[in-house]
Amino acid sequence: MTSVSRRQHHWVIGDVHGCAGSLELLLQKLPATDRLIFCGDAINRGPAIAATMERIWGLVEQGRAVWLRGNHEQDLITALRGGSWQAERNLAGCDTFRHLGERACRQWLERLEHLPLAYWGDGWVATHAGFDPETWQPDLRVRLGFWQHYDGRFGEVIIGHTPSPHVRRLPHIVMVDTGACYGGELSAYCPETHAVIAVPGLRPDTPRPLPGLRAPLVSGAPSPGG
Repeated sequence: MTSVSRRQHHWVIGDVHGCAGSLELLLQKLPATDRLIFCGDAINRGPAIAATMERIWGLVEQGRAVWLRGNHEQDLITALRGGSWQAERNLAGCDTFRHLGERACRQWLERLEHLPLAYWGDGWVATHAGFDPETWQPDLRVRLGFWQHYDGRFGEVIIGHTPSPHVRRLPHIVMVDTGACYGGELSAYCPETHAVIAVPGLRPDTPRPLPGLRAPLVSGAPSPGG
């Protein structure tokens, strides 16, 4: 009897933010033949930024993963391409720039500039924060406007950007940033099966409160975070 191979699934992974250890734990739990979509903000905040970048880029080069651009990647690109005092100030406050140094950051610049803004699946799309509700183009910082006005035109939209204690759902929106760098979890969501796989984030023994989770702005939605 000939066995029928399972169709390749996708796993959309929330903001890693330099939590390389959590990323390794998560990769061990995900099927080796499935495709990985990193929802952006792989850099900054966590203790192992360089290792995180190298690991994800290695998966990209293997053809197993797609790394989407987040607002933290965009901020680093903008600062490196700057030349103004404000750009220098932004670099001075950037965790990735402090950890890697200028030379290494500039070696990463071309790769970061080519990170896509969205990945389109069958009946779903992954992007970092959502879509501008006026232009319906990917927006790396949008929150409430998208949450309130998205009408399902692109199918299910899977986003990171705003941390929550667990994977959350709004109408036609799935939010997969579960605050790995804040002592939460690093989560992956499969749009084909709606399964969730999560592992402990940074310092799970001493969890810190997630930012801005005091009161929901939309029913079932977290408040804006970092």
